Amino acid sequence: MKSIKEIYKLEGMSCTACASSVNSMLSSVKGVQSANVNFANQTVLVEYDPETASVKQLEEAVSQIGYRLITDKELMADEEAREAKRLHKARINLIASFAFAIPVFIISMFLPRLPYRNWVMLVLSCPVMFWFGKEFFVIAWKRAWYFSTNMDTLVALGSGTAFLFSLYNTFFPMKTQGMGMGSHMYYEAAVVIISFILLGRFLEERARTRTSTAIRKLVNLGVKTARVIRNGEEKEILISKVRIGDIVVIRPGEKIPVDGIVTEGESLVDESMITGESLPAVKKTGDRLIGATMNQTGSLLLLAEKIGEQTVLAQIIRLVQEAQGSRAPVQKTVDRIASVFVPVVMAIAVLTFFTWLIFFPSLGFTHAITTAVSVLIIACPCALGLATPTAIIVGLGKAAEHGILIRDARSLEEFCKINLIVLDKTGTITTGKPGVSEINWDEDETGGPEAIAGISAAVSAIEWRSEHPYARALIEFFKVPENTDNTVAGFESLTGKGVSGVYAKNLYHIGSPTYIDGKECSISETLAEYTQLLKKQAFSVVYIARNSRVVAVAAISDSIKPESAGAVKDLKNMGIEVHMLSGDSVAISSQIAAKTGIDFFKAEASPLEKSEYIRAKQESGQKVGMVGDGINDSPALALSDVGIAMGTGTDIAIESARIILLKGDLAKLVMALKISRQTVRTIRQNLFWAFFYNLLSIPIAAGVLFPFTGFLLNPMIAGAAMAFSSVSVVSNSLLLKTRKII
Repeated sequence: MKSIKEIYKLEGMSCTACASSVNSMLSSVKGVQSANVNFANQTVLVEYDPETASVKQLEEAVSQIGYRLITDKELMADEEAREAKRLHKARINLIASFAFAIPVFIISMFLPRLPYRNWVMLVLSCPVMFWFGKEFFVIAWKRAWYFSTNMDTLVALGSGTAFLFSLYNTFFPMKTQGMGMGSHMYYEAAVVIISFILLGRFLEERARTRTSTAIRKLVNLGVKTARVIRNGEEKEILISKVRIGDIVVIRPGEKIPVDGIVTEGESLVDESMITGESLPAVKKTGDRLIGATMNQTGSLLLLAEKIGEQTVLAQIIRLVQEAQGSRAPVQKTVDRIASVFVPVVMAIAVLTFFTWLIFFPSLGFTHAITTAVSVLIIACPCALGLATPTAIIVGLGKAAEHGILIRDARSLEEFCKINLIVLDKTGTITTGKPGVSEINWDEDETGGPEAIAGISAAVSAIEWRSEHPYARALIEFFKVPENTDNTVAGFESLTGKGVSGVYAKNLYHIGSPTYIDGKECSISETLAEYTQLLKKQAFSVVYIARNSRVVAVAAISDSIKPESAGAVKDLKNMGIEVHMLSGDSVAISSQIAAKTGIDFFKAEASPLEKSEYIRAKQESGQKVGMVGDGINDSPALALSDVGIAMGTGTDIAIESARIILLKGDLAKLVMALKISRQTVRTIRQNLFWAFFYNLLSIPIAAGVLFPFTGFLLNPMIAGAAMAFSSVSVVSNSLLLKTRKII
């Protein structure tokens, strides 16, 4: 039996090291060929042989290391409610933790003579340590069983040591005072560390709840019911009850329920969600229809061929799910450092303790434990925990001020590594709407400006009665005053081909050359040559005929956005390779690529082909950013290293992407890349400052200067150094806001 791929939800992960542990445990199960954990949306994509590995085995493997694998489909379907519950819990823990931590900090710093001061701080600290922040200690303990560490280990180690040492001094103050060290309290350090880390966790959880929105919106595109003809009767049934071979009735303005073939009728169908093209397609007997696309003008009968998981929409949903699940987390720097840093700090603390106990026994046990605690406190990960989130918050805010929404830190870090940008054509490089580029008049037939004005009024009046996108383009081009007479007689429309009507006693025909030829209208040699030139340039052509004579030829195209060519040039200057993908024809795509300076393009690309193109480039070693605006782009957006959506596009594209350009302006793409590079550079600087004080102060805290100078770092000074490193990190992040985008 072939292996199968399934996406399951995970619970309990708090960092990328957790994701790595889950990944390793699942990969070790016999029969599992691959496991890819996505920490951002708390899912895992597992490929396994169901004859060798069972779902129960997968669940047990994950539970052994303290996490939960959710394989029940009903529980997974209720993910939205579970996400809301997790976010609510994170918010409550954050608020409550600060509510207790702030009084402890005030008492410690500003109220040294408060009666029962130490006992009050102890009582206020306990809820933070044993309830709101207990997850850090629980996870650190579980990882200790497997001889591994992560960010939770650092938090538990630093805050736990500070709390326990303060607890000892609260109950036995005379012992430390007798050694001349004073009864120092570090309750404020313990609770403030936990509160700030909880703030980061809350922001992370809030961002994570949005990652599954794209899937839910894709699912909602489908219809709930369908009308089918069975035994000669039309019945409305649930979409799940539709069978292959059913005849489905589709009325104007309705979504198409399933994939199939038209058996009767003719209509315009908006397939932009699949093709990305703004123009509706003419569908008649024998043509294929795709589920969830929109029927516009006529009634159709459809022979159902693909239902349920077989439909194109279901395949797109699956592609987005797998792409999101297969992306490994990229922000692992802190956890990789922590995995080495924590054991080293623990070893130094232990070495410090025994060094003082053995070589300076006259100072006693309390002195030895005090120096060890100084080492642990100065190694506290507060600055390390703030290094990335503070820079990210400022970077995201700076981007938002310029109309750029970046969803998470992972996207920022990955975006600066991009070396290939793939652009969708319609709605991204171009406006996505047909417009009249130019119009050529037969001067012998039209005469002067007054005659042209009369023809313009006639075209506008007739096209107002049409729903075709070209009609809107012509009306917008002519801009006839609103008070103009729009009386039209004998209006008729041939779907997707053209319209006719009588205006001011003249008969007008407006439509494709084939439609006008069918009306037996003649055309001058000059306009005929002009038409051939337009076709070679990949323009769509609309004839305007008056009383059996073509009087004008309009060139219609999807116009290029003014900023597109400049953005492509800027990206190239930044060392980025630029490609274009389009569902349109080769002729049109080549014209757009040439005008914008794009050297590589692929035309007539389906949603599956777009995602395959992205995958192929990734397999060749390139870091790929995909920019799109349509539902058809969503699989490629999700699969790419960083998906960028135009804010003027569909909700699905926006939710599938990690970066959104609100105004649909490609110039903002260049700006987003520059902000990404600035932010990542700031993160690296922050990590340096976070460790600079540790590397400088840990040896001093351990007492290396004592034999030479008699100087021994007081734990209070150690706490101050720790705080100063945090201030340095936050200050450096705030400077990011003032830096120019160059």
